Amino acid sequence: MIKEAIVTAQQNEDELIRQAQLDPGSFKPIYETYFKRLFLFILHRIGEKELSADLTQQVFLKALGSLPKFKIQGAPFSAWLYRIAINECNDYFRKSKHARLVVLQDHHLDLLFEELTAENTVDELKKRLPSILSKLNAHELQLIQLRFFEERPFKEIGNILGTTENNSKVKTYRILEKMKKLFLAK
Repeated sequence: MIKEAIVTAQQNEDELIRQAQLDPGSFKPIYETYFKRLFLFILHRIGEKELSADLTQQVFLKALGSLPKFKIQGAPFSAWLYRIAINECNDYFRKSKHARLVVLQDHHLDLLFEELTAENTVDELKKRLPSILSKLNAHELQLIQLRFFEERPFKEIGNILGTTENNSKVKTYRILEKMKKLFLAK
């Protein structure tokens, strides 16, 4: 029953995409479906509401402009939009030289702590995590954010980043090993 509902929703979304490819005026339902999610996604990386709103608009403008070239291939349409959003954020950071922002909540720290567990405490991780995260490159930080701070499944991460589910897992665990070494090195 649930699987049928998911298939029906995917078919409905595919039909909306086809309509919007033929008539850009039909893009509104797609925009309304994804605006809030993409805005929050960008806000968690940028940290400024107005700038995040501007970048979100750019994502939708680029998506609308590239929509005729989009091919429905089984990956969720949202992954394509998130990939555009990531590129917009990366462009912003590259052009502005602003520091990347990572929004941390306690339950995110708990997830990371489980992966980095040692004889250290969660409080120590809280103190040292900003320093550890600053030693990751942009791609590594992106994977950690998607997996632990946004709690996305590896399959979705793969879709967003244009890789396989397995590749996302392998890269994430390599990054965790790197973080673990940094965490254990006093």
